[in-house]
Amino acid sequence: MTTTPAHPASPRIGLIGVGAMGMAMAQRLRERGHAVWSRDVRPEADVQARAAGITVCASPRELAAATDIVFVIVVNAAQIDEVLFGADGAIHASAGARTVVLCSTIAPQDTVRFAAQLAAHGLACVDAPISGGPVRARAGAMSMMIAAPAATLAPWRTVLADLAEKRFVVGEAIGDAAKAKLVNNLLAGVNLVAGAEALALSAKLGLDPRAMYDLIRASSGASWVFEDRMARALDEDYTPPRAAAHILTKDMGLATALAASVDHATPLGDAALARLRETVARGWAELDDAAVIKTYQQPAR
Repeated sequence: MTTTPAHPASPRIGLIGVGAMGMAMAQRLRERGHAVWSRDVRPEADVQARAAGITVCASPRELAAATDIVFVIVVNAAQIDEVLFGADGAIHASAGARTVVLCSTIAPQDTVRFAAQLAAHGLACVDAPISGGPVRARAGAMSMMIAAPAATLAPWRTVLADLAEKRFVVGEAIGDAAKAKLVNNLLAGVNLVAGAEALALSAKLGLDPRAMYDLIRASSGASWVFEDRMARALDEDYTPPRAAAHILTKDMGLATALAASVDHATPLGDAALARLRETVARGWAELDDAAVIKTYQQPAR
């Protein structure tokens, strides 16, 4: 049985995967006075982490041994498998962290599987995917969907509050937060593609896209994802990506597969996924997902 971890007076916090979101979270925690450790496979991430006063670790095992709680913010389930259960994974630390928080957007069945594997090693799991982008993460204003037993969450409420202004506890069943995140991302993906379609149409009609952007923001077509992503599209600000196109494509695939598993049709989601897959296939996978507008601006021949 997994035991509930005691709450250290000054918790040592580890983050595995300090990309755009993970680095913003690490910097936020440092700003809030926490001691932070990081692990990333990219040397440039280590340089940035050290500059922010973060202790850089050579492996997930080393990070887990040095900390009380570990946040995992990597791209997909395969990467989670590696950083937790691989040859130098976090579970092999002989002491240290007793709680793992899964912040990646993954399939709920993978979250359940990871939680069971962690429990077999005496580690508690919090299902806690995140949303809002790096700017909000840096300000502590992102949202976090949370599922875990109350006793697991209790020691870490202050840390979670420092990270996410908007925390939605959807229940105690591991996997439910993963489901909630995919529902959210399904809508976000549809809104993004619809926004790109509309803004590209305005240009073809001879309208000023910047004026249309302002008009839509103030009118019934507005959405958070339109305002955020189409601002980048107008400036052709696709690198470095705040959220890479291949990541949202992955998320949309997971969301539509989840819907199919309960026999729920997603015609709009399917259409948006097809447009995102085209974005990736045409060589724009590593660009910001706002680059989906390029599929309208530069139609395939």
